[in-house]
Amino acid sequence: MANSAQPPQTTDHGGGVWSIPVPIPDNPLGHTLVHLVETDTGPVVVDTGWDHPSSWQALTEGLRACGTSVEELKGVVLTHYHPDHHGLSARVREASGAWIAMHAADADVVRRSRETAPASWLLSLLDRLALTGAPEEEIAPLRAFAAEAGPDAVPGHHAALPDREIVPGELLDLPGRRLRAIWTPGHTPGHVCLHLEEEHPNPGALTGHGRLFSGDHLLPTVSPHIGLYEDPEDDSVDPLGDYLDSLERIDRLQPAEVLPAHQYAFTDSRGRVAELLSHHGQRLEEMYALLAEGPCTPWELAERMTWNRPWADIPFASRGMAVSEVAAHLWRLVKLGRAEQVPESDPGRYRAA
Repeated sequence: MANSAQPPQTTDHGGGVWSIPVPIPDNPLGHTLVHLVETDTGPVVVDTGWDHPSSWQALTEGLRACGTSVEELKGVVLTHYHPDHHGLSARVREASGAWIAMHAADADVVRRSRETAPASWLLSLLDRLALTGAPEEEIAPLRAFAAEAGPDAVPGHHAALPDREIVPGELLDLPGRRLRAIWTPGHTPGHVCLHLEEEHPNPGALTGHGRLFSGDHLLPTVSPHIGLYEDPEDDSVDPLGDYLDSLERIDRLQPAEVLPAHQYAFTDSRGRVAELLSHHGQRLEEMYALLAEGPCTPWELAERMTWNRPWADIPFASRGMAVSEVAAHLWRLVKLGRAEQVPESDPGRYRAA
């Protein structure tokens, strides 16, 4: 690929790596950073962006600005299955014949979503929300929407099935590159970071080992959403515990630079990991203190927790995500033996143990 002058919307990170911001319509994150990696057999991308005409235009124009085209892509490496990362994968494969690689746990989620009617999928999620103690008057409009849902009601419901598996700890089959998969569950059960085990092209004062495509696992200022995994229901899972363990795994890796899927590249991975570990530790302590005052449903806990704005000002869709985060933290306290469910409570109420 020619390294010609590039417009501002693309960034040349050196060493055959570029980033292309692909917009996410009506989302405060603004865009997904799709990373283009040159290999000896042709270019591959890490993630693809949201499935929308404006996103497709940004991706195709960005690839041309980097000296290649969507038709030349040989592969798609996915950090996880969410539609702002996986959404355009099918269209990329249709245009180029590229393979698509994903961790098996997230591939299972994609497979289940394709096999389940959108209305059933939505109703299942709403039933789980009701179990958190969400008021029925807030759920009722969404139940009505689910009853009329079509295939487009669930973003990514027709997402492409991957044809390659990303195996944790192994190098991906990318001739001329050393890109190793690091399993980092938490944000999703099959989230992976990808460690480029090569000397940094601009070492300068940098310290550390290679570069890390971090997906949503490690972002410079945003704390990624850690909620309960969508499906299947399994009392043995612990998404927050998975995430905290994954953070410590990345901390031991000590990459010289992090190339995340949102915001911007940064270098202080250890400092950011420490901030996130502290953040979740504080959230767990706040929740434990509330439980010590008396039993609560997850919804009641969410109403009383500290957020970046008053609970009354949080839209319902965002409240659902907030309650999911509370449930993940609550389940972590249960796993640690610091909280327990009140017997025969319906919806389930929890108390400090």
